[in-house]
Amino acid sequence: MSGHSKWHNIQKTKEKMDSKRGKIFTKIGKELAVAVKMGGGPDPNSNAQLRAAIAKAKANNMPNDNITRSIKKASGETGSANYEAIVYEGYGIGGSAVIVECLTDNKNRTAGDVRHFFDKFGGSLGSTGCVSFLFNRYGVMVIEKSDKFTEDEILEWALEAEALDVITEDEIYQVLTEPANFENVKTALENKGVQFVSSGVEMVPQNYVELSEEQYATFEKMIDNLEDLDDVQQVYHNVSE
Repeated sequence: MSGHSKWHNIQKTKEKMDSKRGKIFTKIGKELAVAVKMGGGPDPNSNAQLRAAIAKAKANNMPNDNITRSIKKASGETGSANYEAIVYEGYGIGGSAVIVECLTDNKNRTAGDVRHFFDKFGGSLGSTGCVSFLFNRYGVMVIEKSDKFTEDEILEWALEAEALDVITEDEIYQVLTEPANFENVKTALENKGVQFVSSGVEMVPQNYVELSEEQYATFEKMIDNLEDLDDVQQVYHNVSE
């Protein structure tokens, strides 16, 4: 994880979200809808995918009315749209690797929009699997350092719950888990009173690439434009921040 600050990335993401609050709510609404349909219904007690989506919604200060409305819509109480999950992979400037996760009701529109921004900023859209082998899918929980608990306690609690690793940065602890064990570790830490800056299952790069200042400016424009697309839920890359 050297050369990459998860805390710095979270702060940048939060700044973007704060400036695009309505768009973020729309994206999370899609996640809630898909979680209801694909994860096992509208009851978060029996639907782990929905629990995770609700936690994400609350972390982004989405009003409870919006959350409830999205769940009802997906469960057929107020009509619903059908979204399909699609993942695009490609290369950014400087040989960087990029994964774009989407939820869409129009695959042709989404593919065209994603391809456009890869092409515009010196990248190229590739085939399925062309860069995903450079990433590992992990559950990732980020905990801000606090005097409420020590590093040793976080490490002990996480490893007791069979987390894979705990990484310490200047401001945070980052807990990594196998995706299948994410909920167990999260619940175990919550039961100890731990709160999370962010939590979810992510694509984590095995290694990071460095770009020149000029290349990074171009790359950042590509990522910003991709993230701004309504159909794009998440963008992962291996560029050092």
